[in-house]
Amino acid sequence: MIVYNITISVDSKKEGEFIQWMKETYIPMVLNTGCFYEHRFMRLLHQGEEGEGTNFATQFFAENMKNMIAFEQGHSQKIHEELDGRFSGDFVFFRSLLESVD
Repeated sequence: MIVYNITISVDSKKEGEFIQWMKETYIPMVLNTGCFYEHRFMRLLHQGEEGEGTNFATQFFAENMKNMIAFEQGHSQKIHEELDGRFSGDFVFFRSLLESVD
């Protein structure tokens, strides 16, 4: 199993709008690619310094690296452009890949 993790810090003033957009738009767009079979959307409990924003982690689960590569090559850029278009200047993010060692 491969876990595609996206950690996003969004301006606290945009938190409600961001949560709604993630649930109604972003997460369905990623899942509709067919590359992932499950997701988790979480707010980080340990926040950074005051005024740095609210942090969220979204994890998408792929059965294998082939599906992850298909997402990266065929969908990732367009989906990131949607995020940037909606919240430009109000967020920072980083992505990471994890592999299950069970």
